[in-house]
Amino acid sequence: MHNYHDQEFFEKYSVRTDLALEAHQVVTEHQGPPLPGVKVSTVEKDKAVISRVIVENEVGARMIGKAPGRYSTIESPALREHNREMHEELARYLAEELDWFIQDTQLGPEEPILVVGLGNWNATPDALGPRVVQNLMVTRHLLGMTPPELRRGLRPVAAISPGVLGLTGIETGEIIMGVTERIGAKAVICIDALASRSVERLCSTIQISDTGIHPGAGVGNRRQAINQETLGIPVIAIGVPTVVHATTIVADAMDLLAGQRPQSAVEERAPQRTTFHVDPRTLMSTPSQQGIESTPPGLPHLSGPEKHQLIREVLAPYMGTMIVTPKEIDVLIDEVTDVVAGALNIVFHEGVDYDEVFQYLT
Repeated sequence: MHNYHDQEFFEKYSVRTDLALEAHQVVTEHQGPPLPGVKVSTVEKDKAVISRVIVENEVGARMIGKAPGRYSTIESPALREHNREMHEELARYLAEELDWFIQDTQLGPEEPILVVGLGNWNATPDALGPRVVQNLMVTRHLLGMTPPELRRGLRPVAAISPGVLGLTGIETGEIIMGVTERIGAKAVICIDALASRSVERLCSTIQISDTGIHPGAGVGNRRQAINQETLGIPVIAIGVPTVVHATTIVADAMDLLAGQRPQSAVEERAPQRTTFHVDPRTLMSTPSQQGIESTPPGLPHLSGPEKHQLIREVLAPYMGTMIVTPKEIDVLIDEVTDVVAGALNIVFHEGVDYDEVFQYLT
């Protein structure tokens, strides 16, 4: 995995997102489909939309700013609702997608897996990984003392929450490398919080990928990569967007005030990027001064690229690095935690039925 893809993507489109589906939408808005080296398929379920993005080569990777590999995204507003029945159904969808990734690793039924809950448990938007680990059925220590005939379809699963560099003084990647080598794990599954370009997708979207993960990348604090190249074993990443960059919210607000739908919520083809300079004082001008009748007072008539450049010029010194999370993030994290942990328990332990899995989470 190369680090330059996402930076090139940001410099070109002024958009930061960890979701491959969103990155694909951004590029198609500007260039139109299809994109070379990128394949997208979508399946609609009763309570969710499942999209699979396959980045086939370096051409596709440069196009959408994501490493070559497979990305599966489950979108459902029901993730934000307190409805146990819906969450059980979404966990089944997630388990099916996870099974697709795990089967590709060709793991044996009794080969150990290490689950890593990335993030800082002291910061709620970043606590998804540690909270999922708390709800996992860890079995490695038990199966070593259990005869094979009594294991009932349980896989050896170990789990850790290594914290973040600021708490431990150790790179998370270094901790994982040491643990995987010591316990002989044959695959690693990482759970982490992500950043989205859309407020609507916060805690309502789950992404699975086989390209690994860069801890802290969503908030611009990139650390050592955790992927097959660094660990030597398959790495599956599960992420949920819990934060959005403040500049994205400002862009959406400008669209709403101008009587448009937010760009982050639509999939329209936008104009090509141009080079220009916008005077920030135009924000305070009136429609008559600008010669525009359809735009409310105080808002210039800007194309997508112009708007992003204006925001970058005016707001970057004040909130360029600010990220925002919903005020009900505590409740949302708890809801998503149950779905992710339930799906992992279903996939890992075929001998445990669905009802038992969710009774374990209560």
